[in-house]
Amino acid sequence: MTQGRSIRLFLVDGTPHGLLTAEIMNWTGHVLTGPRGKLSELVQRPECGRTGVYFLVGPDAENSARPQVYIGESDDVGKRLKQHNRTEEQGGKDFWEKVCLITSKDQNLTKAHVKYLESLLIQQAQRVGRCTLINGTRHDYIGLPEADQADMAFFLEQIRTVLPVLGFEFLRDSSRPPSRDGAEGGSLNADEAAASPRFRMIFPKYGITAYGQEAEGEFFVLEGSQARASWAAPGHSYQPLHQRLLEEGVLVEDETGLLRFSRDYAFSSPSAAAAMVVGRSANGRTEWKREDTGQTYGEWQEQVVSEAAESSAEVL
Repeated sequence: MTQGRSIRLFLVDGTPHGLLTAEIMNWTGHVLTGPRGKLSELVQRPECGRTGVYFLVGPDAENSARPQVYIGESDDVGKRLKQHNRTEEQGGKDFWEKVCLITSKDQNLTKAHVKYLESLLIQQAQRVGRCTLINGTRHDYIGLPEADQADMAFFLEQIRTVLPVLGFEFLRDSSRPPSRDGAEGGSLNADEAAASPRFRMIFPKYGITAYGQEAEGEFFVLEGSQARASWAAPGHSYQPLHQRLLEEGVLVEDETGLLRFSRDYAFSSPSAAAAMVVGRSANGRTEWKREDTGQTYGEWQEQVVSEAAESSAEVL
């Protein structure tokens, strides 16, 4: 099993919607985040005078399912944030509502480090596809020594760990079920497979067969799964998501005239996943069935919860 970790959160002004800091034990990084309305207080913090990377985050008017994000770096983050706070006409950025900056507690991050880290973060955000990235292009910085590159790769992993805890999901992988042993592809390792069997949906009327697995709280439809050729329920709340998957190439046409998942893709629930397969609303708890036993997702989940409760009672 993956080992637990401690993240220390501190509400700077004592309110959940104000400035907040976050630290991970045994990591030199330091995270500071807050709303744009608190920028005057944020720039007075000592972290803002250090070298670091930062994220500007705001809603995307054309896509409510994902945020707009700008990733930057500076050896004086506070000064850069003041520039971004200007209007668009003055060279600033209007879209953002929240800011998150990452610096180092030991102040050992150099300009070269954060340039390289910025490049890694932009690359990761582009690959994951959970946000609309405002950055124009990604610059490759290859002058960093090999040991420093390894340090920044570790730094990146810590950032990816702490950001979802703060509500920023745009670096969290959505392309495949995460594998704790580092294996590629849509199959889980032995520990995860025991907790998440493979599920299947079959719709003979449309000739559709799709496969899915649950991992880390999300339901993944696996690469190669088939889906209905078009969305059949105009006006449904899931229709924009279906259209986005088409635009992003997650759903592509295949030789049978149906759609096909070009890669593993994560959904917030089995019902959302099922809807993308059949092109209308669907109850994923009953439609997805274990490939080996025919047990529905809902029945499997109920069994897992009951077994865990019984095991806990025995320990007590």
